[in-house]
Amino acid sequence: MFRNGRQFAAWLGLTPSQSGSGGKMKLGRITRRGDDYSRTLLVQGARSVLAATLRKQRRESPEKLTRLQQWIVVLNGRIGYHKTLVAIANKHARQLWAVLAKGEPYNPQAWQRG
Repeated sequence: MFRNGRQFAAWLGLTPSQSGSGGKMKLGRITRRGDDYSRTLLVQGARSVLAATLRKQRRESPEKLTRLQQWIVVLNGRIGYHKTLVAIANKHARQLWAVLAKGEPYNPQAWQRG
């Protein structure tokens, strides 16, 4: 139904709106259109992931964090808590699309690759 993960995330309302002219696109605010329930579940899951990552960051050295966890910590420091939740939910939606589109089981080690 969707050509790529971004279209799926846009359908859920987890991507910024796009506008522009002359070939130059500008990103706006998160639209919050689409399926409320699925988006809420993804944001709640993101809240759990963010809390667990921040707890792990306080306990362990940065080298012991996975690449995904390092990305989450840096993102949280740069853009704040609530925008980080939406970014994680967006990433999870894209991962869901990839699993469903390819028909393969989820590979948690995919983010470990260089």
